[in-house]
Amino acid sequence: MSQPTSTAAGGIAAGRLTAEQLGCNFADVAPPLSANAAVIAADRCHYCYDAPCVAACPTGIDIPGFIRKIGNGNLRGAARDILGANPLGGMCARVCPTEILCEGACVRNHQDGEPVRIGALQRHATDFQMAREADGAPALFKRAGETGRRVAVIGAGPAGLACAHTLALAGHRVSVFDAHEKPGGLNEFGIAAYKTVDDYAQREVQWLLSIGGIELRQGQRVGRDVDLEQLRAAYDAVFVGVGLGGTHALAIEGEALDGVLDAVDFIARLREADDLSALPVGRKVVVIGGGNTAIDAAVQSRKLGAEQVTLAYRRGAAQMSATWAEQEFARAQGVTLVEWMKPLRIAGESRAQAVEFERTALDANGALRGTGEIVRVEADMVLKAIGQKLAPEGMDGLQLTAGGARIAVDADGATSLAGVFAGGDCAGHGATDLTVQAVQDGKLAARAIDRYLANQSARAA
Repeated sequence: MSQPTSTAAGGIAAGRLTAEQLGCNFADVAPPLSANAAVIAADRCHYCYDAPCVAACPTGIDIPGFIRKIGNGNLRGAARDILGANPLGGMCARVCPTEILCEGACVRNHQDGEPVRIGALQRHATDFQMAREADGAPALFKRAGETGRRVAVIGAGPAGLACAHTLALAGHRVSVFDAHEKPGGLNEFGIAAYKTVDDYAQREVQWLLSIGGIELRQGQRVGRDVDLEQLRAAYDAVFVGVGLGGTHALAIEGEALDGVLDAVDFIARLREADDLSALPVGRKVVVIGGGNTAIDAAVQSRKLGAEQVTLAYRRGAAQMSATWAEQEFARAQGVTLVEWMKPLRIAGESRAQAVEFERTALDANGALRGTGEIVRVEADMVLKAIGQKLAPEGMDGLQLTAGGARIAVDADGATSLAGVFAGGDCAGHGATDLTVQAVQDGKLAARAIDRYLANQSARAA
């Protein structure tokens, strides 16, 4: 391990590793299949008639169908099967927790303990088609004739992009408003860099936009630059896919100390860094949380050169929202996962020096309680990853779920306001906070919007 080239403050420093080490650490965690390996992987599929993998996929991709096409050398047809059901199928192939979705349901698990590599095969087909189209090959899909209808989409994340693409295919004109200067939402700013290398999120956005009929308006924050009522007046329908823009506070002593950061901000800063060697990281890092954001923050801290990374969760591993595969990956990267630890305070004068936890347990009724045992873990950087929350500014009039946690919607994504639909993490319909579920929400809402617009036209006729 190289010596730090610069020091930010305390034990937080940049340049802990060489450029070569960082390049290795942040290389593609799951390299693509070769053509031969893809055929071999496809041959393991039984092409089940009542395929449980399809039932486990939120977007309902015809998995046996596209795998059969790969085996037959028809990669374009395979890509059509995938992207017709999931327009962000390439990103989902990279980031989906396949171990609990399609691959987790694969019948091969019961036969030889290893599922068909569905995610890798999905990536193989979508990467092939996107590369072909980038080189000038005919596009998979073509827009329907212009309808003359205009739809505003708030948020250029997975839900918003899927909605915009589906609406554009139907012939509507779509304007996408997003607060960031780059589109993609969590795909661009919130996913570990080693999962989406080579600027894939932006390349996928460009593929989505190539269908035509979609206008991006970046740097437009709802509540600051535009509000929902303005969009309702200017457009025939509105889709809200703003995600969860706020973060929960720990509400403990020391949270305002230097060295204490939100994990989502840490990940976003890393994703946008031109030079990882210039990104400061602590020597001893504590991550508080139990979800995928916590895992991504912990692993990337380690990959940046942190010597000791501890991920602490107030309950047990079985209750963590991060999957077992993510937990195992974190351990393999040198992250220490500590269960049943509730943060009490962050110690330090001006900068974080340690986190004090109380050990927890479940009482006879299954409620979490403190045991009174205090554990102190040294830390010069503390990353908070205890969940995000809705930031409803600029969306007055929308009915929210109990406690204001999310936007209330029906099965089609319709909100309490006529002509306004919502989906993705911001919508309260049992969402699982997965990219693939957000895509499905956006797709289904777009179809509902198309029906809504058709009904409006019929009434006006």
